[in-house]
Amino acid sequence: MLKKQTQTTRAWHCPMRANESKEMTQKPLPPHLHIDTLAVRAAVDKSQYGENSEAIFITSSFTQPDCETAARRFAGEEDGYIYSRFTNPTVASMEKRLAALEGTEDCIGTSSGMAAVLLLCMGLLKSGDHVVCSQSVFGSTIKLIASEFGKFGVQSTFVSQTDLSAWKKAIQPNTRLFFAETPTNPLTEVCDIAELAAIAHDAKAYLAVDNCFCTPALQRPAQMGADIIVHSGTKYLDGQGRVVAGALCASHDMIKNKFIPVMRSAGMSLSPFNAWVVLKGLETLSIRMQAQSANALQLATWLETHPQVKRVYYPGLASHPQHALAMQQQSGVGGAVVSFDVTGQDSRAHAFHLIDSTQLMSVTANLGDVKTIITHPASTSHGRLTEEQRLAAGIKQSLVRVAVGLEHIEDLKTDLLRGLETL
Repeated sequence: MLKKQTQTTRAWHCPMRANESKEMTQKPLPPHLHIDTLAVRAAVDKSQYGENSEAIFITSSFTQPDCETAARRFAGEEDGYIYSRFTNPTVASMEKRLAALEGTEDCIGTSSGMAAVLLLCMGLLKSGDHVVCSQSVFGSTIKLIASEFGKFGVQSTFVSQTDLSAWKKAIQPNTRLFFAETPTNPLTEVCDIAELAAIAHDAKAYLAVDNCFCTPALQRPAQMGADIIVHSGTKYLDGQGRVVAGALCASHDMIKNKFIPVMRSAGMSLSPFNAWVVLKGLETLSIRMQAQSANALQLATWLETHPQVKRVYYPGLASHPQHALAMQQQSGVGGAVVSFDVTGQDSRAHAFHLIDSTQLMSVTANLGDVKTIITHPASTSHGRLTEEQRLAAGIKQSLVRVAVGLEHIEDLKTDLLRGLETL
């Protein structure tokens, strides 16, 4: 017979329960910490339980002690968590950590990188305003600014990423925003952030820089004059292709007065779980970026010597047109994305053959994963653009993009050779 189970008193003596009545002593972080330390330590205060790994607060709302407190918090007169559409401790931890890494006062998380661009434009622009944008940015960014915001009366001019005179010529009296991505996706064009910031500020406009390819581990645009840093946390910030996320890093005043009101109403919110995954990913960001960039440099150097490769696009190569500028802005590192044109008259068929011949690399349009990813930009990430827009951005049918991961470099070379040697 089974012995009758007696009532346990384990919960009554649980240390977690005992701690509920005690205040956790929070040691403030000392000043002037290195970025690698901030990536591990910057977060909101621990709960009363003293967890060492940051907690996930998966809740839609937060209870209030009384009606007066609730009224003050909903009115923004008192700090406090209210509703996870715009206030959540896990999301706040991710925001605090990313702001610390970028060297900005504040940050706001979003549901995706494109949601971050949407929030940026909704927070700063109105009908009749004008945007000057690089013609080489991510295809969805071009579509969003030119087509979607164009429907609401926002004007836009797209210019060469690297031609500062073109940015100056595009300025109008109603120009409110400059938008650049450096390096660009997928041709890795690099812009001079400091010079572009000076031009934008002379025009009384903001400069937003998409820092997806470098991340703050390699490049900190705010230190060079950028007003807003845009992130797709889906990429290197997570680092393992697990979640979709985004963020804007900027001044506390801009986050509070420009972006939070839009977020509160429109709800392009980052979920607590996805925020937690990105928060954990940030802890290894620096070592991943260094290792993946080292792999990318070896791969790019090797590809430059292959007879079936027409041209390689990688800032870490001396042959890159903005190599010196990239090394200055990107901590002497080229990043982890390599693009190249294959030879042959039927360039699309050759690019497809190369990609389809791989057995190791993942054929997908994402990047920033520890698994190496290979894709054909003209038919995927930039597939919704017109051929004219693609050619203006330099996206040819012969172009192949490789987002280099952490596999052994010789295995990656062998994988590409399967297609290169049979073209």
